[in-house]
Amino acid sequence: MYEKMKDDYRITFIRGATTASGNTVKEIEDAVVELIDELISRNNLIKQHLLSITFTATKDLDACFPASIARKCNGLDSVAFLDCQQMYVTNDVDFCIRVMAQVLFPQNKTPKHPYLRGTAKLRPDRC
Repeated sequence: MYEKMKDDYRITFIRGATTASGNTVKEIEDAVVELIDELISRNNLIKQHLLSITFTATKDLDACFPASIARKCNGLDSVAFLDCQQMYVTNDVDFCIRVMAQVLFPQNKTPKHPYLRGTAKLRPDRC
């Protein structure tokens, strides 16, 4: 069984981003839940195939940790999460949450990277 799965899947990284509408727990929660939902649905991910997720947040977001929200939603309590602060760059997107998910992904598919709420300009080549 493992040999069959090994031939059908590869480890892949899926990137994405969104913005919170402000710096409250609720606003960050809404953005993170939407981003994780889109990451899973756009790629038809099996939750057990999510290996790890790294979040970065711009310095204007400090009301809560995005990973603490993601850990509680969608039954992802067994995923390895990490939060980091995004490097400050002048004129960056405000209230921005970026994500990099390490997943087991079907060999024959191309990942779809969710850039939501005005963040498509961060990676126009991926949208």
